[in-house]
Amino acid sequence: MNIVIPVVLVVIVGLLASCMLSYASKVFAVQEDQLFLDLRAELPGANCGGCGYAGCDDYAHAMAEGGDTPCTKCSVGGPAVAKKLASLLGQDAGSMEKKMAFVMCNGTTDNASKLYEYEDIDSCKAAKQLFGGSKTCPYGCIGLGDCVQACEFDAIRIIDGVAVVGRDYCTSCGACAKACPQKLIKIIPESAKVQVRCHNEQKGADARKGCNVACIGCGQCARVCPKGAITVENNLSKIDPEKCIKCGLCAAKCPTGAIQDVLHTAEQKEKIKKSLQMKEAKEAEKRKEAALKAKAEKEAAAKAAAEAKAAEVKAEEAPKA
Repeated sequence: MNIVIPVVLVVIVGLLASCMLSYASKVFAVQEDQLFLDLRAELPGANCGGCGYAGCDDYAHAMAEGGDTPCTKCSVGGPAVAKKLASLLGQDAGSMEKKMAFVMCNGTTDNASKLYEYEDIDSCKAAKQLFGGSKTCPYGCIGLGDCVQACEFDAIRIIDGVAVVGRDYCTSCGACAKACPQKLIKIIPESAKVQVRCHNEQKGADARKGCNVACIGCGQCARVCPKGAITVENNLSKIDPEKCIKCGLCAAKCPTGAIQDVLHTAEQKEKIKKSLQMKEAKEAEKRKEAALKAKAEKEAAAKAAAEAKAAEVKAEEAPKA
């Protein structure tokens, strides 16, 4: 009997408290903007931060409040979500090209030489503190997977010592780029399928010491590009995706294979390479013919000058005779 009374009292107090809380929740409830709720419902809920906001709720609030917040910032949802958001906001979604992460390194275990054997904390950031990583190239992928841990979409893997992005799974949220201590992951348009897979800014000879497929900044790719889409800055070639027509000539010309072309098949690449070689052979032949012609013209001019000089001397000597 002594136990029953306290139990009953606790139950009564609990019921009263629950009623009070229920009443308070209704009285003091904050009404959510219906536009915010509709916008939030269309967002994927990844909360990756790729849009530049703290999460999907924050992005939805920013759009609902008006202003200049565009509806095309959700890389996870892509064009489909942007179109739905635009419809709710009464805007035009415009064009939104899908993007993806790209690793500017191909320093696999076969391509890049080792500086030492790393046996410590399994983290790129930790390894970077020790001589910049275990590879000779100070700019390359350390390969311990900080980017893999950061990716919530299982879109990146470490293969043969280098991070590789799965084009079909990447949402371009940018989490991997933020996690990489080498800063060699960038977000590019999905259509940019010809890219320089190197981040080494050392001079050519030094770059090749650390990696067989390093960009040596020779500029041959820039010279064959018909659209001027390639520039060499800090000993490293860079391709402007806005100008690039994806002809594949730069990849065919690159002497180290630093330029990756995922658009053309092996057969197409071979045709491009042969076509380039034929073009260069014809241009070399033209230069040779031009040089021979210039030489012949120079010799003819010299001969004519000599003959004119001889005639002049003869004319001067004629009266004396």
